[in-house]
Order: sequence, then structure tokens, then C-alpha cells
Amino acid sequence: MVRLTRRQRDVFADKLPQVGNIGMGLLVFGQFVSQQPFSPLLFVAGVALWMLLMALAVFAAGGTR
Repeated sequence: MVRLTRRQRDVFADKLPQVGNIGMGLLVFGQFVSQQPFSPLLFVAGVALWMLLMALAVFAAGGTR
């Protein structure tokens, strides 16, 4: 198990939403830019990834206590 200091957890919680936004942007909005047909599976995967990373950010920040 990885032990993080409070500062490391704060940075981790600060950066996870940005990673989630990038992942969602690539999987969801990237479909509209490309010349390929819309994929509902990629859309759901992008939203699920975003929700997971946001939940991890809240957990890392200590918001679930």
C-alpha cells in the first residue's frame, strides 16, 4: 500500500479531476471530431472514467470521512 503525505494527497486530489476531464474529452468529444461513427460504448466508458476519477479525487481529499 502506498502511503502519501497530506501534501501529496492534496496534489493528487487536485490533479485527478483534470485527468478525468481529459479522459472524458478524448473518449466522448473526440468522437464528434473524428470521421468515425458515434460509439455508445466509448461514450459510456468516458463518462464512467470521469465519474471514477472524480470519486477518487474526493476520497483522496478526505471528503468521505
